[in-house]
Amino acid sequence: MRFIRSYIAFTLLIFPFYSFSQTDKVAPKYSNEFLAIGIGADALGLGNSVVAQTGNVTSGYWNPAGLTQVNKWLEVGVMHSEYFAGIAKFDYLGLTHAIDKVSTVGFSAVRFAVDDIPNTTQLIDQQGNIDYTKITTFTAADYAFLFSYARKLRIKGLSVGGNFKIINRKVGDFAKSFGFGLDGGAQYFVKNLKFGIMARDVTSTFNAWVFNLDSQMKEVFVKTGNEIPKNGLEITLPRFIFATYGKFKLGQQGVYCATEINLDMTSDGRRNTVLQTNLFSFDPHMGIEFGFKTYFAIRGGISNFQYVKNYDDSEKLNFQPNIGVGLNIKNFYLDYAFTDIGDASVALYSHVISLRLKLNKPR
Repeated sequence: MRFIRSYIAFTLLIFPFYSFSQTDKVAPKYSNEFLAIGIGADALGLGNSVVAQTGNVTSGYWNPAGLTQVNKWLEVGVMHSEYFAGIAKFDYLGLTHAIDKVSTVGFSAVRFAVDDIPNTTQLIDQQGNIDYTKITTFTAADYAFLFSYARKLRIKGLSVGGNFKIINRKVGDFAKSFGFGLDGGAQYFVKNLKFGIMARDVTSTFNAWVFNLDSQMKEVFVKTGNEIPKNGLEITLPRFIFATYGKFKLGQQGVYCATEINLDMTSDGRRNTVLQTNLFSFDPHMGIEFGFKTYFAIRGGISNFQYVKNYDDSEKLNFQPNIGVGLNIKNFYLDYAFTDIGDASVALYSHVISLRLKLNKPR
C-alpha cells in the first residue's frame, strides 16, 4: 500500500512537469484527463454511455443539451468516490434551475485529489543529516467549474447546450495552473430513439502553468538529468462523443429495457483504443438498463477497450465491465455503481454512490 501511495503521489507531482515540457512540440495526450472519469453512479454503471439519454443535473457534465429535460425549479446532485484503495478522492456537486419551459441553467463543480502527500524534499540537509521533523504534507488537486446553459429549439425534439468551464490544478506550492474552455452538445428525440453529440474542449482548453521551485529542487532536477520546467501553456484538444439510445417496453406492466452506444473520438493522436490513427482515436462504450417505471433500475456497461500485450508479445483485447442499481422515491434518487477508472486487471474497483434531489419552487 505504501508503494502504491508513493507511486501515485510521484506521478501526480511529476505529470504537470512532464506534460508541459511537451507543449513546445505537440499538445500533450491526456491533458485534464480527470474530466474524463465520469460523474453520477447511474452513468458509471452504464459504462459512461449516457450522452444521448442524459436529462438531469449531471447533464451539465455529460451533455448540457440534456438540461432542458429538467422540469423542476431546482435539481441538486452530489457524488463521492474513492480510487486506489481510498488514496485518491473524486467529488462532484451540481445545481440546475429551469428558467422556463425552453431554457435551463446549471452549475457543476468537480474535485479530484490526493491529500496528505509526504514532502521529503527537506528531509536531508546540506550536511547529509536526516531530520524527520522537516517532513511536511501537500495536496495534488484538480478542480473544474462548469457554467451551463441549454435551450429547446423550434425544431421538435431538438435541444442544444453549452458549457463555459474554469479549471484550476495545483500540486502543493510547487506548481499551479488556471485554464478555461468551452463545451457544446445537442440532443434529438424521435419516438423511442434519442441521438446525442458532445464536443468537449471544442475550441481547445488552455491551462497556464506556473512553477515555484526553490534552488534545492532545481538542483535535484539537474542531478537526475531532468529538464527544469518553465512557465507556459498546456493545451487540451477537442474530444467528440457520438451517441444513440433506444428504450423499449417489455410487456404492459411498466418494465422496460434501454440501451445506449457511445463512440468517443479524440483528436490528440494515437491512443490505445480499438481504432486508432495518427490523428484520431476511436473508443466505443455501451450500456444497458432494465427497470420498472421510474422506481427501480439495474444497469450494466462495458468500456475502456484496450489492447494488452501478453508475455509472448501477443495481444488481446481487454475491456472494463461496470454494474449498478438505481432507486427512485418521489423526487429523491439514489444510485450505486461498482466501477473502475482503469483496466480491470490492474486497478482496484470502487464503490460509487450518488444522490439527486428535485425541488419545487418555494412558496
